[in-house]
Amino acid sequence: MDLDSRSMTSEPASPMNGAGEEKTEAASELSSPAFHSRDSGFFERGIKTMLSIRKSKQSLNKEKGKEGTGTWKGKRLSLRLSKSYDEKKNTVCNGVEDIGEKIEAESIQGKPLSVMEINELIQKGQLLEAFANIKYLEDETITERDAEKYKDNPQELVRKSKDVDLLYNSITNMIQSIVVGTLEHPTVENATLTSLVTLIAREEAAHPNTGNAAGPGSDLLGTPRKWREEWKEAINESARKRVLRVPMASKEEESSWLDLHLGFLQKCLSEDLLKIKLSVKKCYPEEYQVCDVYVEAFHKAIASHLQDLSRRPLEFNELYTLLDWVANVYRSELFLGHPDLKPEVKTENLSLLLAPADWDKLKTDYIASAKGKIKSYFGNILRLEVTEKWEKEVHPEVKENLYHSSLSFDIQTIIGEHMKISGVISRSLEMKMLELCLAELQEFIPRFGEEFMAWSTAQDSPIFAPCFAAYINSFHDLASGLETMFKVNTEELQKILEALTRNFTNIFFNKLRTKVQPLLKKILTKDWIFATERPDSLASAVSQFSKHLQHMREPTGQELLRDVHKYVVKEYIMQVIKPRRKMNRETRQQVSEKMNQEARILNNMLIDQGSDSDWLLPAIHHIADIIGEKKKDKIKEYVKELCQHYPDIRKEHVLAVLALRGLGHTRRAAILRQGYHALESPDGGECSTLFAEIDAPLIISCF
Repeated sequence: MDLDSRSMTSEPASPMNGAGEEKTEAASELSSPAFHSRDSGFFERGIKTMLSIRKSKQSLNKEKGKEGTGTWKGKRLSLRLSKSYDEKKNTVCNGVEDIGEKIEAESIQGKPLSVMEINELIQKGQLLEAFANIKYLEDETITERDAEKYKDNPQELVRKSKDVDLLYNSITNMIQSIVVGTLEHPTVENATLTSLVTLIAREEAAHPNTGNAAGPGSDLLGTPRKWREEWKEAINESARKRVLRVPMASKEEESSWLDLHLGFLQKCLSEDLLKIKLSVKKCYPEEYQVCDVYVEAFHKAIASHLQDLSRRPLEFNELYTLLDWVANVYRSELFLGHPDLKPEVKTENLSLLLAPADWDKLKTDYIASAKGKIKSYFGNILRLEVTEKWEKEVHPEVKENLYHSSLSFDIQTIIGEHMKISGVISRSLEMKMLELCLAELQEFIPRFGEEFMAWSTAQDSPIFAPCFAAYINSFHDLASGLETMFKVNTEELQKILEALTRNFTNIFFNKLRTKVQPLLKKILTKDWIFATERPDSLASAVSQFSKHLQHMREPTGQELLRDVHKYVVKEYIMQVIKPRRKMNRETRQQVSEKMNQEARILNNMLIDQGSDSDWLLPAIHHIADIIGEKKKDKIKEYVKELCQHYPDIRKEHVLAVLALRGLGHTRRAAILRQGYHALESPDGGECSTLFAEIDAPLIISCF
């Protein structure tokens, strides 16, 4: 505080000095060499002041009791109140003087204190006494100014006005210090706060608000000091400091630093608000609305603090913690809405904790951070499939006769959990999370397909077909689950899954072809005709793939099994009708019998596995019968039956079969003329694409 050097010659006393030290300090001052060096006039005034102090203590104790305790104990000046004020005075809120009635002028017994002495009172916390003396000094200066005492010495007026202003500012600082310190101490000093209320009320009565702002120089005299506003600002500063003082570890020290910090914030401020409700509130008149003022102050302090936190580079979990705290914790029973704080702490009139722009940015950052999180989760699913299943060749489980993969469940769980926690914040955030998950899923599925195809192409694993079936099942369940559980339009996803199914199916048939082609190429070779190996070798090779399709969800499994059945019969016939050397009768009989036997085994095996393509069975049997038939006239009937069952058969196919039988050109032509007419009016056959997909060899001559 910058006071005139002529007014202050020593450092102000500490505000911590207690009343018990008062007499000792006074005696010490009186006996000091510095004291004896002063002029006799000052000595006399000092004696009068000491006598006045002793008198004032007795009179004040009788009139209004002790003003305060602790730092408020100190010298008391005798205040002579008017008789009318004495009669009307009453007490409120534990001894606060009700000064709604007009206060008459207060006078000081003896000479007023010097600026330095008044400042010492302020520093010791004796603000009521200090205020009375400042007001006396102010009134005196105003009177002298109005009497034009300073006409020839205007600078003296400026000096005295400045002293008054600085002293008032010093009291303002003490008011701020008291308010800020209210929540710092374990217990509330009731007398301190009630005296503070008295001080504010006296100043308001002494300086009625005329609407004139304080100006420079002597214009400061008599202007309202607005200590009630300073009191509110001090509460705001107290709230700000206490919010910033809440412990907060660094991210390096504690990964859950924000969770812990917000927990500490709840605990510390809840304790503060409870203290305000139970102890601080009763020290103020109702008009002060203390709880509302403190709640608003803490609200602003927390809002500012959260704004700073939201602008940090936060990770996904931290962003969610902040969103959840603002949306669900702040006004709930966990914090401001706690039953212990009701009804004094009200939340309905509080402004938004975060401005709309900051709130939207926080949600945007959360979704952006979630993108990497979801991508990482899906990546982990793929990694686990590779390392824990493909590389270790773990066979999929069978549940309800279907191959099972956890893929669909894992993906839906990830989506569901993130939608759930986002929905706790807001419905719009929940929908944004769903959109994000679907977008990431549409990128993940092709990536998963590429990895699976690369793995299956690189090696011949016995778990390929089961995994193939399990994944098709799982992706079907995924699409169905998204439609049912999340009400998602899966049109785009279905296109991606159809492409994935086609790619997987192509690999499936490539692997099937690789297994069965060597066996098919042996048909009608010497090794095949005279082999002693079991006739079910082809069926066994096919079954390595086809048997897994019965554990695939319908209709995909059924359709693929039909395709396998048709593929094997078609490839079998293609091998049979290739041009070959002429066979004798005995060889033809062996070939016919073996073909019929293999056809039965193959057909029965596929039918047992679930194929409904029994219409394919007669094809090989008819050809086998033609090859093994001794009577040439009966061959014509077999050709007729073959054409009736398979109306898509062409002349080239029939000629190739007849050539295999060993018939000459003329006989083949005659049989063809009599048996091929069924093509012109097909009346049978459940499928018209068997022979249409078989390339017929060019038969030039007989064997």
